[in-house]
Amino acid sequence: MLPGIKGGAKSGTARQAALREGGRVMTICNACRYCEGYCAVFPAMEHRITFQPDDLEYLANLCHNCAECYDACQYAPPHEFAVDVPRAFAEIRRHSYLRLPVGLAAAISVATFLAVAAVEGMIGHSTMVAVFGTAAVFVLAAGMIPLRLRKRAVLDALTLRYMNPEHDKRRGFYHHWAFYGFLLCFAATSVAAFYHYFLHYRAPYPILSAPVILGTMGGAGLLAGTAGMYVLRRDYSDTGFIALLFFTSLTGFLVLALRETPALRWLLAIHLGVALALFATMPYGKFVHGFHRLRALARYHRERALPTSES
Repeated sequence: MLPGIKGGAKSGTARQAALREGGRVMTICNACRYCEGYCAVFPAMEHRITFQPDDLEYLANLCHNCAECYDACQYAPPHEFAVDVPRAFAEIRRHSYLRLPVGLAAAISVATFLAVAAVEGMIGHSTMVAVFGTAAVFVLAAGMIPLRLRKRAVLDALTLRYMNPEHDKRRGFYHHWAFYGFLLCFAATSVAAFYHYFLHYRAPYPILSAPVILGTMGGAGLLAGTAGMYVLRRDYSDTGFIALLFFTSLTGFLVLALRETPALRWLLAIHLGVALALFATMPYGKFVHGFHRLRALARYHRERALPTSES
């Protein structure tokens, strides 16, 4: 029998216990290898004999928690080996994401932006650039941009390749709506910035302009995707992140619908406050999982290009 098969860690931190359990599970899986065709986790696992914390966090972020390996595993509970890869990796991922009190940070961000708007009596462009520029620098400083990406990793991420399990199609469907909705919203913001700084067009833009069309399509995707993700959520720690995405989109639609009314000033303040909260909490909440997984996919494709002995 493998060491530590029965019982759990009774000492050390929760992260250390999660890593020990992940190492135990991966040791069993590496001996079995029945699931090597299911996803990227198991081919990456086979490049290793032992599993260090960095290896386990890397493998955990390759996992998209589809649970197909669990359904197929002959050692899953109630077997005494109790192999549960999705659960073990979910716990490791939870500890690999830096966390702060997300609700408090969100409230502070919204309150700060509303206070600035109230003092100025308006939302000036210079204020928006200064506040959101600071948030962007903060996100970059937190190391959110993966380096040394490979084309295959980017394609896997853009197509959400491992988010389409046959037995849980709704989850993949809602993730696609939210993911591409967010990308379209980002594209709308980028096009609007190009209009402002290079073409010298000033907001508000016409309904049929590129920023409004892209933002409307993206906002609709975010609303549908996050609503579905909330219903299907597996972890209550996702709730704050999902809510921020949902209300960023909802308040954006209210700004668009009521932009010719006196309510615009405060609706815009609320919308930007919620968006600022999303940025401020990005390195500490569930949003960061996308960057972790992109890094993991990049590492996976680098390893695949190496001989096994060099991995």
